Amino acid sequence: MKFSVLSLIGHAPHPLTGELPSAADRFEEVIETGVAAERLGFDAYSIGERHAGPFLSSSPSVVLGAMAARTRTIRLLTGVTVVAILDPVRVAEDFATLDQLSRGRIELVVGKGAEAGHFDLFGLDEDRQWDLQKEKYELLRRLWTEEGVDWEGEFRPPLKNVTTVPRPYAGPPRVWHGSATSLNSPELAAKHGDPLFTANAVQPREAYARLIEHYRERFEAYGHDPADAHVAAGSGGLLIAGTQRAAVARYKDLYEARVRQSFKPHLAGRAGYNTPFRTIEDAIENGPQLIGSPQQIIDKILGYHAVYRHDLQSITVDGFGLERAEQLETLQRFAEVIAPVVRREAPSSLWE
Repeated sequence: MKFSVLSLIGHAPHPLTGELPSAADRFEEVIETGVAAERLGFDAYSIGERHAGPFLSSSPSVVLGAMAARTRTIRLLTGVTVVAILDPVRVAEDFATLDQLSRGRIELVVGKGAEAGHFDLFGLDEDRQWDLQKEKYELLRRLWTEEGVDWEGEFRPPLKNVTTVPRPYAGPPRVWHGSATSLNSPELAAKHGDPLFTANAVQPREAYARLIEHYRERFEAYGHDPADAHVAAGSGGLLIAGTQRAAVARYKDLYEARVRQSFKPHLAGRAGYNTPFRTIEDAIENGPQLIGSPQQIIDKILGYHAVYRHDLQSITVDGFGLERAEQLETLQRFAEVIAPVVRREAPSSLWE
């Protein structure tokens, strides 16, 4: 298995102390975490995209540009690029530029995003989100694989003999399709033979397993080799302690305060927005959160792998309010104690 570190660049007050770092300090922390992830042997580092709420990730291409300048080998992903609200020409240009700057280390995870408010922000109809997603992704795909593109669609002006520049570094970057609640993204990924990146962050395992099963079935039905159906999975955050009892003692107040802080009453009952695992004990026992001893976390990842057969596991260490030093210690413990066991027990050919 391969491993990626994700940051949505959250910028909410600390759930217990109320402290809030400056935006500049928060960006610096994110970049330094990416540098540390490369040093510790993680395979990829991902930056999300949010345009509403307490986040600073509205411009992931800019942040990944800074990451490209500070790193040499780690792959740089988005998580996700909200292609449904963007101009595919601009996306093609921005990320091909990043692909050149990083010498081929860029991969996109595209999706409609987790915050419904961004459709209004960009003057788009949320009811057409899946139509927007499909049309804009398929145009992006053509812009990266063809030159002299002639195109006409519903959501942007026509194109005539367009070749976006720069061209990608060594062929089109891999594009994953982010999937959280709907069969639309698995269907689109399967149609084009692309990999699937399931959120695996909020809902019970069965919800995500249904999306992955649909993807694998449709991937083969579209005529693609099932061996090429790569899957990645997120997680609801990483908190490591010596034992489960120690994890509960150390992180209970922090975890439950963050859950209360992030709860969205107006979205209650809508899958994918509010975690049903409101206590840390429930999260450890039943949720996608990676909380507990190293062995508990190994067992949970391998348990998910038994169902998902995923190639890439994404983790995040900056979502609960850990201090900077503890974030880096958590990354190091994961890289040194957990990752080697999971790599050995669940090998993957991804990126080899």
